[in-house]
Amino acid sequence: MRYKLMYVSSLLVALLLVNLPAMAQTPLRVVVSFSVIADLTERVAGDDASVDVIVPPGEDVHRWELTPPNVLALEDADLVLYNGFELEPWLRDVQAIVEDKLPMVALAEHADYPTLPLTIGRYQNSANPHMWMAPQGAAAYVDVIADTLSAHAPGHAEAFKQRADDLKQTLTDLDADIQERLDGIPQTNRSLVTSEAGLAYFANAYDLEYTALWGMNHETLGKAAAMAHLQAQLADTRPPALFYESTTPKIHMDAQARDADLPLAGPLYVDALSASDGPAADYTAMLRHNVELLHAALGGAREED
Repeated sequence: MRYKLMYVSSLLVALLLVNLPAMAQTPLRVVVSFSVIADLTERVAGDDASVDVIVPPGEDVHRWELTPPNVLALEDADLVLYNGFELEPWLRDVQAIVEDKLPMVALAEHADYPTLPLTIGRYQNSANPHMWMAPQGAAAYVDVIADTLSAHAPGHAEAFKQRADDLKQTLTDLDADIQERLDGIPQTNRSLVTSEAGLAYFANAYDLEYTALWGMNHETLGKAAAMAHLQAQLADTRPPALFYESTTPKIHMDAQARDADLPLAGPLYVDALSASDGPAADYTAMLRHNVELLHAALGGAREED
């Protein structure tokens, strides 16, 4: 009987030792600032990290106020990922909550991708924070995400890298598809005019002439001087259409369109994904939706439509 008990005890100890790493390892808990970063992070993380988002799909990342669920998620987090370059003005509230207890990583500020300046508004000449709107800019975010997750969960580093590589290939393919689709827009029509200067990286990547009414959504929108300046530009340039974004008031670009007698198209998705049943439920769907809208409104070739 004594030998049987010793055998059972030894077996239990062995089972505990075998399962100790699994019991000790809990998934890395990551909080991200808004829905686009959430989608990219979830694709890299897979099942090896949990991802909570502060600003949900459909909401403007610039004008958010922290909610009780946001605070609870931050208190349980191991890591915070955000965009940076002043995109999230409420970030000071996050910093006050986490103090020095959590690492916070600004993806755009660490990304290996050239920045463009804001050319209008209160933040003129500062770095434009909307780097993710070019697929290769998003790919630079993916590198930072994978490196950061690997540093905090090294046991999953290989899996993070493999998913990141797969995602970057998807983004490279997306880039080529967008280029091919937008090549069908005549050179005389390659003018993109929006509310916020959130599509500068996109326009730069695909050879579109770009104009915006204001720089970032958290500055004063639709100032009279800016409205008058854009009206004068439109009288000279006469683009095929004007555009508005999903998280900005439509009223400003609608007034511009009516004054210039131009069509108004939208919404373009920039600062937020749509709900899961919408046209921009993930990053790839968001850019494909925007491209089709631009293609139609700017008079793209219709052979492949």
